[in-house]
Amino acid sequence: MSYPREPWYEEDAGPLVRLYAITRGRGRAVRPELNVATLVIDAGDGAVLRRTEPEYAAIVHLCRTPQSVAEVAAQLGLPLTMTKVLVGDLIDDGRLVCRPERPTGDANSDLGLLHAVLNGIRAI
Repeated sequence: MSYPREPWYEEDAGPLVRLYAITRGRGRAVRPELNVATLVIDAGDGAVLRRTEPEYAAIVHLCRTPQSVAEVAAQLGLPLTMTKVLVGDLIDDGRLVCRPERPTGDANSDLGLLHAVLNGIRAI
């Protein structure tokens, strides 16, 4: 007995597409420089978006202003590993430019701040 194929739907999300279908089976980014704090921005210098998937267009739209990879993933509701793969594709295409995170300063000053916060919490 055969049943006509029905698309899978989730009530709020609409048709479901498996994540590996969007990334074409790739589960890990091959770019070691991409981490959660890496800033990405649209190159915008006439580079044409060659990919047709809506996720790529949404990433480029978000990256008109510098965004971290974590922010892009959160705003699109995508897993971080998938977002790294898609952002890496756009960097390879020349559509996005990545900048490493800026160092925040001396690590000892961060530790001092954390101790001050902890002491403040204990005082409450």
